[in-house]
Amino acid sequence: MDPKLLVLIGIGCLFVGLSILLWFVLGGSTVSHRRVMTNLHRDAEEVEHRPKAHDERELSPLDQVIQRQTPPVMIRHMAKLWASAGRPEKWPVERLLATKYLLGLVGVAAAIFAIALNPSILGVLLGVGLAALLFFLPELRLYSRSLERREAIALQLPDILDQMSIAVKAGLGFDAAMARVARTGRGELPDELVRTMQDIQVGQSRRAAYADLSARTGVDSLHQFTRSIIQAEAYGIALSDVLETQADELRLERRQNAERRAMEIPVKVVFPLILFILPAIFIVVMGPGAIQIMESFGVRF
Repeated sequence: MDPKLLVLIGIGCLFVGLSILLWFVLGGSTVSHRRVMTNLHRDAEEVEHRPKAHDERELSPLDQVIQRQTPPVMIRHMAKLWASAGRPEKWPVERLLATKYLLGLVGVAAAIFAIALNPSILGVLLGVGLAALLFFLPELRLYSRSLERREAIALQLPDILDQMSIAVKAGLGFDAAMARVARTGRGELPDELVRTMQDIQVGQSRRAAYADLSARTGVDSLHQFTRSIIQAEAYGIALSDVLETQADELRLERRQNAERRAMEIPVKVVFPLILFILPAIFIVVMGPGAIQIMESFGVRF
């Protein structure tokens, strides 16, 4: 095939893919998804109905086609990443899958364009790598967002446990204390606690709701906390003591992590010091002397 024709096809596919991708980015969330997210973030005491599951949402014809053509394993993988990233309202799973396919189309067009410009092994590798990067870009973004969310939850957990411990010592039950903290708190962890209270209120067992909480967040310290709560309820241990002990342990762990990171700083500074700072210092300090020595031997600049 003529290389010019390949270039024109690649440019056309690139333009169409970017146009549709821009429509998906700026199109906003669907009405059904906004209704689901409204129910999800409703206060724990006002929840009467459970939000619709992912498979029960009203899907557009394009979303239905994508659902039928996408392997179930990929849908479950994207749904898990979407949940760990905090269920962003403007990016439901259907839109993420559509964006994934569109980016793959743009990557294929860019790969054809790169191969047409440079028909060599390097051009082929560059094109294939660019197509793969664009195709997996939604997963990379969700994974990055999930890591940020885990760090935020780990930082918020000790303060939340202190608030729950104070509420339990004041006479509230554990569920009431969790509901109060979830209702008055702001951040990622209170939102997850709201969802956990919703799961309990619609009939799910506490053990299963706490297990879902630790599985959704993926935070080790929160997993330890939920396991301690389950054991305390099973053996009749005072929950206020468990909450206070967990908060102290988490603060100690956070302090140790901060000390460990501070001790790693000198080692990490060595490489930029050797590669960038020391050569500049050598040039500034030894450069004039080297120039004078060379001029003394008759070398002129």
